[in-house]
Amino acid sequence: MLAFCGLQCDTCPIFLATIEKDRSKQLEMRTSIARKCNELYNMQLQLGDVNDCYKCKSNERSLFTGCLKCEIRKCADGRGIESCAFCPDFACSVLEDHFLLDLSAKTRLTQIRELYYD
Repeated sequence: MLAFCGLQCDTCPIFLATIEKDRSKQLEMRTSIARKCNELYNMQLQLGDVNDCYKCKSNERSLFTGCLKCEIRKCADGRGIESCAFCPDFACSVLEDHFLLDLSAKTRLTQIRELYYD
């Protein structure tokens, strides 16, 4: 349940909204997601843009709108690597920018690198 970039999918608000059974709670969650994405990432999402997502490593029909456009995901998928932790260019500038928003992602990827490369 770990995205290429180190985000933990099973705690991702978009994934949690996807699996939420209560429709009113799901709508509330998706509204909050759109607002936060607009504030943090300047994505200009509408509520209808917050679609289901079943993890960034799933096929494109099962991805959140923002994940489809994610440069980190495109890069890792294009290189055929399971995680950015295995990339010879770790940590590139795009990934470092991502870490500014989620330091725990950097910690996770660094731990994976240490496990496999030390």
